[in-house]
Amino acid sequence: MKISEIKVFVNCPGRNFVTVKIETDNGLVGLGDATLNGRELAVVAYIEKHIAPCLIGKDAHQIEDIWQYLYKGAYWRKGPITMTAIAGIDIALWDLKGKAAGLPVYQLLGGKSRAKIKVYGHANGNTIEETLNHLGQLIDLGYKAVRLQCAIPGLEGTYGTLAGKKDYYELQSSRSLPPEQPWDTTKYLNFIPTLFQKAREKYGYDIELTHDVHSRLTPIEAARLAKELEPYRLLFLEDAIPSENQADFTLIRQHTITPLAVGEVYNTIWDSKELITSQAIDYLRSAATHSGGITSMRRQADLASLYKVRTAPHGPPDISPIGHAAHAHLNIWAPNFGIQEFIGFGGEPMNQVFRHPLTFEAGYLYLDDQPGIGVEFDEVEASRYPYKRSYLPVSRLEDGTLWDW
Repeated sequence: MKISEIKVFVNCPGRNFVTVKIETDNGLVGLGDATLNGRELAVVAYIEKHIAPCLIGKDAHQIEDIWQYLYKGAYWRKGPITMTAIAGIDIALWDLKGKAAGLPVYQLLGGKSRAKIKVYGHANGNTIEETLNHLGQLIDLGYKAVRLQCAIPGLEGTYGTLAGKKDYYELQSSRSLPPEQPWDTTKYLNFIPTLFQKAREKYGYDIELTHDVHSRLTPIEAARLAKELEPYRLLFLEDAIPSENQADFTLIRQHTITPLAVGEVYNTIWDSKELITSQAIDYLRSAATHSGGITSMRRQADLASLYKVRTAPHGPPDISPIGHAAHAHLNIWAPNFGIQEFIGFGGEPMNQVFRHPLTFEAGYLYLDDQPGIGVEFDEVEASRYPYKRSYLPVSRLEDGTLWDW
């Protein structure tokens, strides 16, 4: 099964997605997700100009060798552009192998460790009341775990609420520049414990809760917040600090028993190695689409399992249904899977462009048995939705200092 052509599609059926299509000489086609929010075209160029010419004629079954070729064979390793490009190719190759074998990818990984995939949703709001009402709606839908985010009083448009807008495109100027939002750590730290206090008072402790700091605290500030949230028994506190200095998590760990999660901006096993082996975190949130694909994530899950660290893959709306399906196969296989971030299927027109094998019921995702990843991509329908330049918001302190996102 030789690779005959590699095509890359960039479309925006609600969000920008980069879809990789690998064609083979026996007629089988594999699909991969190479979406990197805000840097989509850089990944497209990497694949089209630097990867595709090297893979034509190679045996598509040799996934491991191709992965090593793309990682070790290039002088410049790691980084989000490189690893997202590798991920798009890798997921497509696993899709091909599953189709050739007539088996879903999870069977190639070793079979199921569970029958269904536990997920957590997002409850957002401009006020505590609005956030808790949203939480109640998700509980009514059957969610067993929910992430709480709320606008901070006195800070217009803080992340997690989109400032009342429908999507990021509406937040941007006519020149498609990143929206800028104010940040004040003191206001944030004084407010967030109250949000969780009110949530527990209203809904009790049967619902599991998480919170995403978005890397905006120093280590000692994060330790303070995690300590103050202990009475509310979070499932985990996510991205409490910027991820570059792994030793900082040890400082947080010394002060609190609130479980810690990190990894959505990590790209390789090396980014999380020390955090896992020192047991400084409890949940690894790396995404297959940004971290080298299924081949890479399988290794990361195996390493994490040795140290009782669970997986909780990043699941934002800027990962396409192909990426979400790849996570589903990893999640249903990994013995140390913890929980999957999930905020819905996107609706129309996304579900016309991508037909996927996932269904949601009472807080769990179910994966239909289909060969490969199980996603179909409609190129004609996708062509109706051209790429739109988009960026995530930029944070600044109230004095104008650029702050961590």
